[in-house]
Amino acid sequence: MRRRPLLILVAVVLALVAYPLAGMVGGVLPANREWVAPAQGITLYVESNGIHTGIIMPKLAAGVDWRPYFPARDLRDPRFAAYDHVSVGWGEHEFYLETPTWADLRPGVVVAAAIGSNRTLVHVDHLPAPSPTGEARRLVVTPAQYRRLAAFIQASLVPGGAHYPGYFGNDAFYEARGRYDAIHTCNAWVGEALRFAGVRVGRWTPFPATVMWWFPRHD
Repeated sequence: MRRRPLLILVAVVLALVAYPLAGMVGGVLPANREWVAPAQGITLYVESNGIHTGIIMPKLAAGVDWRPYFPARDLRDPRFAAYDHVSVGWGEHEFYLETPTWADLRPGVVVAAAIGSNRTLVHVDHLPAPSPTGEARRLVVTPAQYRRLAAFIQASLVPGGAHYPGYFGNDAFYEARGRYDAIHTCNAWVGEALRFAGVRVGRWTPFPATVMWWFPRHD
């Protein structure tokens, strides 16, 4: 019986070591290996705030119109809806609402999210097209690939679901489908969305870095 706490401690340590290593390996193994960015197409951006990654998309492109999904009335300041792009991410309900930055990170929220939660949200920012020399990484896809990406994101939303005010005047949260846990994180969702569209990205992207290193800066 006295050995049991030691065995539990060893198992926890091994899990803590194995998880980031597995994430890095999954992040470097490419899916859609043969994908090549088209010379012309729909310009997107992939961004990270150090915790969450997101995909920045034009509101109107290739027959996709995001305005009915993310209307001005859902914003604290509806004037921001005049911007022509939206940034979209997915994540656990409490983690999203209580952790806008690393400074707000609390161990209890992290542990609860890692164990698993069926309460998830899509986070949407209304913003202008990013600077090509900024932190957002540029990505060009074909119209067909963009429509597949849009279909994936739309399928993640709960039709007629609840919505919540965002961190600032230009963002909002929307009730989403899917289970969040240590395997299917917010960043894994971004990788899954890009893989579904046909873009080359890691096979499993649980961390921000495992998404972002596939899209180099163009300074």
